Amino acid sequence: MRRVIFLVLVGVAGFVFFPMGLGIANAQDASLDAILNALPEARSIQQVAMSPDGQRLAWVQGGGSLRHGIFVCNLTSPASTPHRIPAGPDDETADEHGVAWSPDSQQVAFLSKAEGGDQLQLFLANAMGGGVRKLTNLRGSLDTPSWSPDGSTVAFLFTEDAPRLPGPLEAMTSPSGVIGGKDYEQRLATVNVATGQVRQLSPPDMYVYEYDWSPDGERFALTAAHGAGDGNWYVAEVYTLDADSGRLSPVYKPPQQIASPRFSPNGNTIAFIGGLMSDEGSTGGDVFIVPAQGGVARNVTPNLKASVSWFAWQPGDKELLLLEDADGAGAIATVNLGSGNLRSLWQGPEKLTTGDWSHALSVARDGKTCALLRESKSEWPAIWAGPIGAWQQVPTSILSRQPNWGKAESIHWVNEGLQVQGWLTYPQDYDPGRRYPMLVEVHGGPGAMAEPSWPSQFFDLTLFSHYGYFVLQPNPRGSFGQGEAFTLGNVKDFGYGDLRDILAGVDYVVKTFPVDGNRVGVGGWSYGGYMTMWAVTQTHRFRAAVAGAGIANWQSYYGENDIDQWLIPFFGASVYDDPAVYAKSSPITFVKNVKTPTLILVGDRDGECPTPQSFEFWHALETLGVENQFVVYPNEGHVVRDPAHRRDIMQRSLEWFDKFLK
Repeated sequence: MRRVIFLVLVGVAGFVFFPMGLGIANAQDASLDAILNALPEARSIQQVAMSPDGQRLAWVQGGGSLRHGIFVCNLTSPASTPHRIPAGPDDETADEHGVAWSPDSQQVAFLSKAEGGDQLQLFLANAMGGGVRKLTNLRGSLDTPSWSPDGSTVAFLFTEDAPRLPGPLEAMTSPSGVIGGKDYEQRLATVNVATGQVRQLSPPDMYVYEYDWSPDGERFALTAAHGAGDGNWYVAEVYTLDADSGRLSPVYKPPQQIASPRFSPNGNTIAFIGGLMSDEGSTGGDVFIVPAQGGVARNVTPNLKASVSWFAWQPGDKELLLLEDADGAGAIATVNLGSGNLRSLWQGPEKLTTGDWSHALSVARDGKTCALLRESKSEWPAIWAGPIGAWQQVPTSILSRQPNWGKAESIHWVNEGLQVQGWLTYPQDYDPGRRYPMLVEVHGGPGAMAEPSWPSQFFDLTLFSHYGYFVLQPNPRGSFGQGEAFTLGNVKDFGYGDLRDILAGVDYVVKTFPVDGNRVGVGGWSYGGYMTMWAVTQTHRFRAAVAGAGIANWQSYYGENDIDQWLIPFFGASVYDDPAVYAKSSPITFVKNVKTPTLILVGDRDGECPTPQSFEFWHALETLGVENQFVVYPNEGHVVRDPAHRRDIMQRSLEWFDKFLK
């Protein structure tokens, strides 16, 4: 066995281990370095925003020494050259995002760090250049600006004196002193465009997650909850908020998670996405409508064999435009609210977003013209705009690259009466006369989906196809993409049916493709890290494993994480009411079965899958004499941000798989 700990927690006692002789065989691998170095450029577009009149496009772009800035182009002139709207004189330090168009399509509001440091402020600019004006002088976190329908006010989400970036994916603050004290609530605030007067509207004891202006500008639709923001997103409800008085009125208490509240064009109805979701921001489910004054919600997409990730009202109040996760890829459709008829507009082996990781379209006022980022396993993320399905690529200064990994295809197999989908990436040097090892990457969530996206620097095993691996990314039961019944398929059954789906996929690939069934590895991050820990306790099918931010013991996890409310819909009760249902899905319960060499990785300030979970699993493997390596990354949350740490994760994982599978 091998014990290596990388900069473990600096705690109250100042307890630190430093590694000696990490011995990463691929640390000097120029090819892997080149692949990793190119990937951030693909993610340099962070937001795409279509003007309401459909004639202009704004986007957030960065890369290299240039921090993210706002660029605008005129879509009506093919020869139009994009220009940047800077908030300050120094383009290299401004770091801007959160662009929002005014209703008349003449101005943009956006967030910027133009004054230096990490403090964002809200700025206003003429879309065609010049006239940049600072609107706020606040201290805390600002997010998601949006104009009032009459253009007199900009709303935004504000966390006053926030000690860290909001959200459970970010690094938690180190615990000290009295625990369970002040909650930093994200409130809905507005700023008057003419006077600069800022008002915090929503109650100080309520955390607001998402919002939407009513068509008359007199109210907001909110998803919000009392208490700490990270954990209580799972019990958020729909409210309306009076834009003048700040009076909050309950509209609907959902049985599951909700996202994306949207007023109808006539202001009488609020639509939202509801379903079983395991992460804030990873949205999937059915679409519901409820009267704006409150009442019974109606599912307008029952039995949909897909998961709606975003929607928008169409003019006339009778239809919704839907963006779907469908069978492992993206799709666009409309649903008629009267008849329930669904009409497919577009579907393809692509991921559709407006930037970052959230699936969305940016749609003009006509409901037909939109802008988006399109990407796939083989196509670099690029901006496209125009009528849905007839988009034209928008030129930017970002030069595309060719993939440095193998081709990918969607595959299907049947297990226990379920049709299961996954993505299979071939070795880049594929020769049908050879037999290859294979890696299985289990996605996080479980409410999420493996999709055909251009790979990321952060734990994406697709890149290892460059080194002669097949890579299978399955979507077992519990995933998005096949409808709500499929997403509900692992409730009170974590690790059982979903692992059987994955193993059936491995059997299918080994039978159908030139894969050596004796050289198969498994890895994943978050829920994928849990499934990796679970898999090696249930089967000896895998010869090597990499468990990133995993969960070893659901019983102890319940009291350690920052998002405990997410567990109850999946397990049916709290751990205090039904500890047995948590124990039966805990890898630690079966840990004496483990024989598979396992690499364990985690950030030391992870609030979603806290570090002690990885310690528990590592300690068991050490005690049982199972070969392992354990690495803790300092000052990292659930998503590892430091490029050096991301590089180490990829290099170290490749070394681990190579050692046992080649």
